[in-house]
Amino acid sequence: MEVIVQNNDIERALRDFKRKVQREGLTRELKRRTAYEKPSVKRKRKSMEAERRRRKLLRRRRPERD
Repeated sequence: MEVIVQNNDIERALRDFKRKVQREGLTRELKRRTAYEKPSVKRKRKSMEAERRRRKLLRRRRPERD
């Protein structure tokens, strides 16, 4: 991941970095790894994530109606 600082605008570069990190899901991953996760909770989380991905895919495929 790379963020370019232009015209010594550190604040803008930091905002861009935070946005990229969030899009990649690194903050969620980091929070998830800080503590032990029980196998039952892990299964439930994985199924919820799969459902979220499935809904997102359906949203993209569904044609817009006028």
